[in-house]
Amino acid sequence: MKNYLSIHDLPSIKETVAEAISLKKNPLQFQDLGKNKTIGLLFFNNSLRTRLSTQKAALNLGMEPIVMNFGSEGWQLEFEDGTLMDQGKSEHIKEAAQVISQYCDVIAIRAFAGLQDKGKDEAEEVLESFKKYATVPILNMESSVGHPLQALADAITIEEHKPAKEKIKVVLSWAPHPRALPHAVGNSFAEMVLAHEDDFDFVIAHPEGYELDPNKTKGAQIEYDQKKAFEGADFIYTKNWSSYKDYGKVACKDSSWIITADKMALTDRAKFMHCLPVRRNVVVADEVLDSDTSIVIEQANNRTFSAQIVLKKIMENM
Repeated sequence: MKNYLSIHDLPSIKETVAEAISLKKNPLQFQDLGKNKTIGLLFFNNSLRTRLSTQKAALNLGMEPIVMNFGSEGWQLEFEDGTLMDQGKSEHIKEAAQVISQYCDVIAIRAFAGLQDKGKDEAEEVLESFKKYATVPILNMESSVGHPLQALADAITIEEHKPAKEKIKVVLSWAPHPRALPHAVGNSFAEMVLAHEDDFDFVIAHPEGYELDPNKTKGAQIEYDQKKAFEGADFIYTKNWSSYKDYGKVACKDSSWIITADKMALTDRAKFMHCLPVRRNVVVADEVLDSDTSIVIEQANNRTFSAQIVLKKIMENM
């Protein structure tokens, strides 16, 4: 595996999950693999779990991380070819990516969707430009349309907590939020679950008008009745996203879609999941988030091991 840009870059999600769970038991066993290697963590957007877990993963493998926040550090980058650079942007990605490649053995990038121009976001301008001009492997720490490190951590978490059933019911439920949020987490989670459709009964619940990209959710059952979707579920994964059809817009802020104990009672003792950060008593009630059914902290812990197993696979191929 040269790059990790989407969950589909993994040769086998199931095998990778098993490897990550094994690695979790002894996270320092491959410390020599990253000796004398450097990873550059480039943040075009804020981060807590992604930054710390990826740094921790790199350190566990013996790598040295370098962190740069493009919101407050470095020059503004120009990504368009052939542009006349006589305005605010001082450096072109052509030079920047090649220069960073001389300093780092792996480049990890976090750059959110702008939610203004669907075509531009789906073109993954930042991620694809680094892939084009960098001379070292690229790791996606969340892009405009995907968050494959989170999806892998979610797969690890589900594997660790799944009940002994022939088929597991997993529900991805939209929840209200005061601002418009990207589709990346929902997209990658759906892709991960649908890659194992024989193992899961997968339902996506949301109000009408909040359908995700149909290319990402083909094969999922779409349900507009949240309570009906929750019936008999084994996992409830909650996330907000803005409209895809009316791109980036907040079509409604229906507070009735908050996750409550009454709704969780409709499930089959389902575990509650969320990628964090989460707005308490807007997205999910305290009574759920603080309950024994909530596995969000364990889910966050698995971010280290999803990043670590991916970095291990990348370095083994270098």
